[in-house]
Amino acid sequence: MKTRTKPLLHVWEWQLEAACRGMDSSVFFPPAGERGRARRRREDEARAVCGSCPVSEPCSRFALTSQQPYGIWGGHTETERRSAVQKMRRE
Repeated sequence: MKTRTKPLLHVWEWQLEAACRGMDSSVFFPPAGERGRARRRREDEARAVCGSCPVSEPCSRFALTSQQPYGIWGGHTETERRSAVQKMRRE
């Protein structure tokens, strides 16, 4: 039996408008062992990009629903996303 899958373009299409498109991903994903001031500085830089992004809401929603374990998505850190998921589970 042959199964047909739906194209996934609609799932990723929002990325075409992303402010971070083409940027170095190291702004959004921490290097191993990054801590303290360096981490906050990188996260602030990523949040600034996300703050002006026309698709930060779908980006954030994607990261939450797919449980992205790393990086800044839609202006939110992995810690913030974990907290949001835990809060939703309690409600």
